[in-house]
Parts: sequence; C-alpha cells; structure tokens
Amino acid sequence: MTIDELNALPPDELREALYTCCASVSWVEYLATLVPFHSQDHLVNMAERCWHKCREGDWMDALMGHPRLGDLGSLEDKFKNTSAIAAEEQSGTHGAAKEILEELALANEEYEKEFGFQFILFATNKSAETILTALQARLKNDLETEKIMAMVEQNKITRLRLEKLLS
Repeated sequence: MTIDELNALPPDELREALYTCCASVSWVEYLATLVPFHSQDHLVNMAERCWHKCREGDWMDALMGHPRLGDLGSLEDKFKNTSAIAAEEQSGTHGAAKEILEELALANEEYEKEFGFQFILFATNKSAETILTALQARLKNDLETEKIMAMVEQNKITRLRLEKLLS
C-alpha cells in the first residue's frame, strides 16, 4: 500500500490497518485523526508522537496485542489479525530446540508474574536464545524500568509494522 492509498482508506479500514501495527485503540484513534500523511516519514513521526501521547493503560493494551515470544501456537488462536506479522517477527524462534522454547515459556510466565504484563521485545532477526537471554536480563529490572523498556520495544515494533504496511 502506498501512503496515498492509506490516506484514501475509509475511516474504518484505516483504523483496521493501523490496528495491525499497534493494538492500542487510543493510539489508533489519535493517529487516524491526523490523516492525510505527506510521506512515510511523516506517518512514522506522527505515530511516535501519538505513542507518547498515550497513557499507561493504552500502552498495556498494545502489549496485550502480542503473542508471547516463542509461543507460536497462540499466533493462530488469539492473534489472527496479526498472526502472519508476528510469526515473521518471531521467525528466529522457528526451529529452536524444544528445551530453549520450554525455558522461554517458563521465563515468560515468571516475567508476567513479576511485572503484571507480558514480555515484549523487538524480536525481528533475533534467535530464541537471544530472546531468552534478553528476557532473563530484563527480569532483573524494577517495574518502572521495565515499563519503559516495554514501551520502547513496542514503539520499535509499531514503526516496523507501519513501514511494512507501506511496502
């Protein structure tokens, strides 16, 4: 899709397209009001501004729009609208050793218990081992630091998804 095609989408279709990039309804609503976009850079810059305009609850909505890293089974069940995107982003976990995926599942559970939300990482081009190492390292953070880390990672994912939407 081109930027002109995105700008020409009816409002419901525009929101649906944006929602595949970020599951925060507030973010989608903020960004949808800014159409038309002059370029891809303009869209990405406005998307980031809208992300920073969001509040913690909006950010948590975005995080819940992702399957657990390494949990490829949930891609088809719970995340149908973004399953292909997420599967590509998590392609480094495909073919990972069963033991690594089991450790990743346990670490994900520990993370969620510790912080109250799921672990999020810009996982594109990262192996399951790298993801596991990052998760284990971030388990050492305090809650406020981890919220910031998750918001930064979500913003990276959203940017990539916007760029893919326009490719």
